[in-house]
Amino acid sequence: MNTDTPPAPTGTADADDRALLQLIWLASPALPVGGFSYSEGLESAVEAALVVDETSAGDWLLDQLHLALARSDLAVLAQALHAWRAGDTARALALDAWVLRTRESSELRQQTEQMGRSLLEWRKSLHPGTAPAARHLSYPVAYALAACDGGASGRQVLLAFAFGWAENMVQAAIKSVPLGQGAGQRILGRLATDIPAAVDHALALDDAGRQSFTPMLAILSARHEHQYSRLFRS
Repeated sequence: MNTDTPPAPTGTADADDRALLQLIWLASPALPVGGFSYSEGLESAVEAALVVDETSAGDWLLDQLHLALARSDLAVLAQALHAWRAGDTARALALDAWVLRTRESSELRQQTEQMGRSLLEWRKSLHPGTAPAARHLSYPVAYALAACDGGASGRQVLLAFAFGWAENMVQAAIKSVPLGQGAGQRILGRLATDIPAAVDHALALDDAGRQSFTPMLAILSARHEHQYSRLFRS
């Protein structure tokens, strides 16, 4: 039996490992924030026969990634992360107000409020002695606060956020279209290929470049509020 003591890890490796594991944790579908219960209008798109199979589901989610997530939540996340790390609470809260102000339906606003609130409760349970930065935060601003505890770069945080979003949305597609698990994995592969470009786009946006303007998605989300049969909360 080899009784040699393994070499002690270096401090840098430990820090890198902790940062990576925290991002995996934040991106996990098991994070208790309720993301699995939302389809972000996808269920309504299925009802309207705009999404009917694997190809159309993948196309829909790729459009949502580039036209909605990259221009809004990912851009806010990048700026809010910088604000929290700089101790600029006023800037973070201004970004939070922008998110709430630009949600285009009541369901989409309720989603970001509920998920943000749940993420703050999760963080509070891990750090009970930490004074809350705010009582309520939208999801991307709350995510930035949770992510600023680790040492990951802004780009890495955005990649984790986007992949977590992609996993939830693929599961929504599997349940609502419906699709098989193999189709879901192929769609996730398409999204994973495009996520880095979406993140780079978000990182390049300033306040003037940020936007939340997806009329078709807003209409479908509003229709979903009165949809007869629903699996999801949005």
